[in-house]
Parts: sequence; structure tokens; C-alpha cells
Amino acid sequence: MTQPLGLGGRPLTPAPGAPTPELLVAKFRGHARRLFWSALVLIAVAGACGYFYGNLPAGFHDWMLLAVAGAVVLLLVLLPFLAWWGHVYTITTRRVLERRGVFSVRRRELAHVRGYTLKVKRGLLQRMWGAGTITLNNGIDEPLRLANIPSVELVHEALVDQVEVNQILAHRDAQPLPPGPPPPVPPTPPATPPA
Repeated sequence: MTQPLGLGGRPLTPAPGAPTPELLVAKFRGHARRLFWSALVLIAVAGACGYFYGNLPAGFHDWMLLAVAGAVVLLLVLLPFLAWWGHVYTITTRRVLERRGVFSVRRRELAHVRGYTLKVKRGLLQRMWGAGTITLNNGIDEPLRLANIPSVELVHEALVDQVEVNQILAHRDAQPLPPGPPPPVPPTPPATPPA
């Protein structure tokens, strides 16, 4: 999402005391590499069904093959995909949101203005894929863990920028506004003489 830029390439800030709109910075899921084994299972099940359909030994029927294949695909392919798809992280200009679940949704959020520490952890495989885990801790609530996210360095920089901007805006808005010029006095209409 692009924003109008001011001096030095920084986004324009609203006037002191004016409400700031909440804009979407990023929306992402965990890295899709965790679905690798599910994809292999799907390919293997499709190959096995194609090979064994109509060629089963005596006593077995094709519907048994399809039922077992359906159960394997449901448990090892569809459920892991729904778990990955239902876990979404959203970064806005005001907060970080974690939404988890497909049917029963749980949400957690952490406001940038309260400030938090960021801890980045990257294992060997995560570094190979450009992924990592960021833990956000404000010292009060339970830490918010953004697990196995892609482009972890870019997300880290975006979070640091949002905390900085929100802290600056909160400090600026906490200061009293300087007194402005007095409002103009409307002219009084001339008095009409009594008749």
C-alpha cells in the first residue's frame, strides 16, 4: 500500500489532534513450506489410486481404495492446509493482529503505541528460505509470536517503523496545543434610531 510522502520520504502525518486513519501495512500467513509433506502425500495418494484402481487383489473393492484415499487426504492434506490458511497475521498503522482458526476464530492484537520489544529467531532452514519467527513482548500481555513468517527482515523493519511513528505521534498529541489567535469578533449591526 502506498502513502503520500512528505520530506525525506516519510509518510505525511496528520495535524496535531486530528484522528489518524488505520491503514493496512501488511497481511500474510506463515511460510507455505510447511505444506511440503502434505503435497507429497497428495501426489502419492493420487498415484496409488491411479495404479491400484481396478487392479486390486481379490476381496478388496475399488470403493475401499477410494475411502482410504479420501481419509488419508482429509487427515494429512486438507486439515494441515486449513490450519495454515486460517492463521493470518495483519499489520496496520495502529496494531498487530493475529487471527487463528477457520470455524472458531480467535484473535489477538498488540498496539504499536504501547511499545514492545522484538526478538527475531531464525534457524538454519528458516534462513535458507528467508523466513523466521518474531516474538513481540510489551512486558504486560503474553508475548505475541509471529511464527515462521516469510521475509522476516522486511516485517521486522516494518514493525520497528510503526512503533517509532506511533510513539512519536502519541508524544506529539500528548503535548498541549499552542494558543492560537483569538477568534474574530463579529461586527455588531448599527443601532437604528427609534421612530
